[in-house]
Amino acid sequence: MIKLNLTQRIWFSFIAIILMVGLLIGIIYPISLKSTLTEETYRIIEQEQARVMRPNGDYPAPATSEAEFLERREAARSVGHLVIGGNQLGRRFGDPVPTEVLVEMGQRAQDVERRGRYELTYNDATLFYVVFKSYRPEGEEYHITYMWDTYRDEMVNRLWSRLFYIMVMAGLLSLIPAFWLKNYLKVPLTSLGNHFEQIAERNWKEPFHWESDDDFEKLSNQFESMRQNLMKYDRAQRTFIQHASHELKTPIMVVKSYAQSVKDGILPRENIPSTMDVILEESERMEKRVKDMLYYTKLDSLKETTMEKVNFPFGSLAYQIRERFFVQREDVDIVVIGEKVNVYGDKEQIQILLENLVENALRYAETMIEISAEETEDKIILRVTNDGEKIPEKELEHLFAPFRKGNKGQFGLGLAIVKSIAELHKGESYVRNTDSGVCFSIHLPINNK
Repeated sequence: MIKLNLTQRIWFSFIAIILMVGLLIGIIYPISLKSTLTEETYRIIEQEQARVMRPNGDYPAPATSEAEFLERREAARSVGHLVIGGNQLGRRFGDPVPTEVLVEMGQRAQDVERRGRYELTYNDATLFYVVFKSYRPEGEEYHITYMWDTYRDEMVNRLWSRLFYIMVMAGLLSLIPAFWLKNYLKVPLTSLGNHFEQIAERNWKEPFHWESDDDFEKLSNQFESMRQNLMKYDRAQRTFIQHASHELKTPIMVVKSYAQSVKDGILPRENIPSTMDVILEESERMEKRVKDMLYYTKLDSLKETTMEKVNFPFGSLAYQIRERFFVQREDVDIVVIGEKVNVYGDKEQIQILLENLVENALRYAETMIEISAEETEDKIILRVTNDGEKIPEKELEHLFAPFRKGNKGQFGLGLAIVKSIAELHKGESYVRNTDSGVCFSIHLPINNK
């Protein structure tokens, strides 16, 4: 396939349109014009025939020889007349015509009921004639008025030549809109291309908006939306790296310093077990943070893949999570409600969602955590409620943001993971203060297959 730039495509399109229109006109126009002028020729013949046929039977002066019959061909609108009749249908009056022409006219005349249009070819030219049947005391007679194709052919050639010049002029004049269209299309696309180059170089601070027709304006708005998303993604990525490096820096330094102390023998032997406990604790915290970061990053890639969604009873996850976290705080009672409600989704991801919510609730709950599921007309609502202290109102809208930690938060990715999983299931995440504590709720559509 030939590769063409924008300018070449515009010129190619204009030339193709002109050639296609010219080809269609060149084929259809002469046929249509010839048919129209043939009809006009017959109309002239009939008008002339009606004019010369007088009630008293007089006719115009006839030609004197067959040579004059052929000379009429040189006159564009010359009309000839003759009358034939009798038993042998011989010429009774009018122009002398060649015998073979007269014979053919006579044969056609016998088929006429009142008036008929005919044509014949003589000396490589077309002769149009109209036969009118009349009745006289002497018997039937046929008034024949004829005209050569000279007028029709001259008009076809004349109009066709004029049309050719018009097409040439139109083709030349079309260069003006072609130049205008080239610039009209190229300017915004060139500007857009320059902005794409800037984005390729990670320079996306300059906004782009093109005020023009709806199509270009829509394109510029889509580009601007893409630029904003890239900036948002870049900021999130930078923030992620900064927070990740900060969060991992502390446990790494603790592990490194304690390990170095053990190696150098600075600590007494009786403190080595407690030192090892600190190293293990910090290692576990670091492992948990790394896993959260990897899983949070993995959720972005899951947006492009198909999840393994199934129907499962809420209790199959809720009771398992209760047993897992119950031993962490035996002073907190974990209650499950709505265990028979069917949930449709990726079971592994829903489990991680609930685990993060319960783990978060354990840090704040005083005596009770409630895990519940409720089915409404169009959605499933999952709730995790605790009776701990309320969250300041100014913090509520930012609570699901990455690395946003409360006063007892550990890493700030747990609730961000909850929000991402909810969005992957086409759901929404909410948090609100209640009379007795804080309630986190996840709204999942029932029909989200």
